[in-house]
This record gives sequence, C-alpha cells and structure tokens, in this order.
Amino acid sequence: MSALQQVSSSSTLEVDQKIAVLDERKRKRMISNRESARRSRIRKQKLVEDLTNEARLIQDANKGIVGKIDKATEMCVMYAAENNVLRAQVMELTERLRGLNDVIQWSGLDVAEDIPDPLLKPWQILSSSQPIMASSDFLHQF
Repeated sequence: MSALQQVSSSSTLEVDQKIAVLDERKRKRMISNRESARRSRIRKQKLVEDLTNEARLIQDANKGIVGKIDKATEMCVMYAAENNVLRAQVMELTERLRGLNDVIQWSGLDVAEDIPDPLLKPWQILSSSQPIMASSDFLHQF
C-alpha cells in the first residue's frame, strides 16, 4: 500500500467513526426528545383532568347557590304577600276602631281613658305572662 492509500484509509475510518458518534448522539437526542414529549403530554392531560374536575366542583357549588337564591326569593315574595295582608288587616281594624270611637263619642257614653288601645299602642299588648316565641322552622330556613 502506498502512503496515500493509508492516509486515505485512516481518514475514512476517522470520518466513519465521527459519523457513528454523531449518529449515536442524534439517536440519543431523539430518544430524549420523545421521552420529554411523552412527559409533556402526560402533564398536559393531568392538567386538563384537574381543570375539568375543578370546573365540575364550581358548577355544583353554583347550582347550590342558585338554589338557595331561588328559595330566598320565594320566601321574600311569600313574606311580602303576608306583609301586604297584615297591612290590609291593620287598615281595616283601624277603620273599625275609628268607627267604634265615633259611635262612642256620638252616643255620649263615658269611656275610661286608661283602657289601652292595642292598635295605636302595640307595646301595651305585650305582657310578661305571655312571651313571644320564634318559630324554629323560620330560624332553620337559613
């Protein structure tokens, strides 16, 4: 062999070795990239699952709050209607009382001044012998 063939042959071997080293590096990098992409997909899937679960929990809580608002609104309407009925009763009873007072004054009867008027002075209705009790149903509604 001539010196030129030996130099050419050794440089071909060196080039082949460099290519083999580069191919090995490229193969390792490809494997590493695939593993990294797989881990990234797993992280993304877990994040989507976590967010889906959180959204479900928030929607359930929202439904509960909407239900409570609906119930409170219904009770408000009910109490407003009851309040209107009571106001109408107060007006009716007040008119009846005025009518009775007019009859008493017209007839000239002497009525004692110390008789309490429960419609005009409602605090006189209360007595220590009859305590006012709150309904437990009302307290447990909220």
